[in-house]
Amino acid sequence: MPDSLPLHRALLSVSDKTGLVPFAAALAARGVEILSTGGTAAALAAAGIPVKEVAAHTGFPEILDGRVKTLVPTIHGGILGRPDDARHQAEMAKHGIAPIDLVAVNLYPFEETVARGAPLAECIENIDIGGPAMLRSAAKNHEFVVVLTEPAQYQAVLTELERTGGTTAALRRRLAAAAFARTAAYDAAITAWFAAAESTPFPSHISLTGTLREELRYGENPHQHAAFYVNGTRPGVASAIQVQGKPLSYNNLNDTDAAYECVAEFTAPSVVIVKHANPCGVASAENLAAAWDFALRCDPVSAFGGIVAVNRELDAATAQKIATIFTEVIIAPAASSEAKAILARKKNLRLLLAGSLPDPAAPGLTFRSLSGGFLVQTRDSGQTSEVDLKVVTKRFPTATERADLLFAFRVAKHVRSNTIVYAKDGVTVGIGAGQMSRVDAARIGAWKAAEATRTAGLDLSLTQGSVAASDAFFPFADGLDIIVEAGATAVIQPGGSIRDDEVIAAADRAGLAMVFTGMRHFRH
Repeated sequence: MPDSLPLHRALLSVSDKTGLVPFAAALAARGVEILSTGGTAAALAAAGIPVKEVAAHTGFPEILDGRVKTLVPTIHGGILGRPDDARHQAEMAKHGIAPIDLVAVNLYPFEETVARGAPLAECIENIDIGGPAMLRSAAKNHEFVVVLTEPAQYQAVLTELERTGGTTAALRRRLAAAAFARTAAYDAAITAWFAAAESTPFPSHISLTGTLREELRYGENPHQHAAFYVNGTRPGVASAIQVQGKPLSYNNLNDTDAAYECVAEFTAPSVVIVKHANPCGVASAENLAAAWDFALRCDPVSAFGGIVAVNRELDAATAQKIATIFTEVIIAPAASSEAKAILARKKNLRLLLAGSLPDPAAPGLTFRSLSGGFLVQTRDSGQTSEVDLKVVTKRFPTATERADLLFAFRVAKHVRSNTIVYAKDGVTVGIGAGQMSRVDAARIGAWKAAEATRTAGLDLSLTQGSVAASDAFFPFADGLDIIVEAGATAVIQPGGSIRDDEVIAAADRAGLAMVFTGMRHFRH
């Protein structure tokens, strides 16, 4: 591949005109002929930069309301022709095709148009055709052509022109890769839009796309490489501004996302503490400071080095309490200036402000890689309310129990399966997470509650008078027996086991109230 190629002719056609005029002026100062279209040409002319309209260059006018303006051999032949191929050069001379050695195009703002809810016709008109075609042509012929897809790339070209008088092969190759990535992402966005419009979440082909936010120090473990890509507009770690603290790790980001998705389930002031992707304390209270105290009480040992999420503006009182233990990350919709000042004293603590909360009922897709492929499913946006509860025991739950049952079931949705969550008064008191046996999950949750009781110096176990939530049905009554022994008075579960009658009978013998939801919340 030839190195340090000079520039003679450039085609500039951009919707984002950031940095356009100084870039074009620098090219023109080096004697580069500039071709352009529509608004780009007008902007350059207004700035006093010599520019030639593409229609004048091709001898063919823009037609079909601008849908066709660069889709002509004079343009694509100029981009794709190889200067080292005598046959190419002869054909170009025969047809009057002049070479083009720089193409700067950023595409019609399709993604932005869709994001603001524009009508169908406007979205269609913002599907760029000529732009991607030029980018792909230039990227294919990157041995001889420079291709630019965004203003941030302009300076690299100008720097090389100043340093070497041309563009290097390494730069052209890097920019070509970026161009193909951009057109792939653009097509993926269009594909997703069509799938959504047709209510087809699983088309015959699916593409994943994202923009690199940052490379991470490593992945789950130091020997793994990792990076953070963002796509879409869902509030959370991707939309958050990091106010302070050292860079986030792969595990930090994963755990912070889990915490923020969980806390968004609750409308009252709430705090979620997460460790290794599992909630270890969740509480709703009259204010965040009280919620923090209750959430921490559930498992103060696991909370050390954890992730904290809140669903309100973080206030000074709560920040002061959180700052008393080692915390990796705090994520909130916002934070008061006093809270920021308090946390600023913790130099390594990361504070993320996401602006708003994710909608737990919003649709969407989740992905998981497998060897040779990946799994896709709709997000678990299932919601359970009082009207969904089916009482299956002789005893009906009290109003207080019903509120706690719904609270516990929302928490269980965000805990790795199998899980049993004990809760009382809008506070988790014991969480048994990620066990192969539901019986063991019930035991661990009760043991965690006993440890919390001992640590808090209480005489009565926290599980006495609590309720218990199971993310899936009880296959046998043995798991229920553990819950009864722990002192819980009511249970919420999806139901659906072939032994439901046995489990219900066991609940009746123990005087428990039990409700079925009809909705499972496995989280693997």
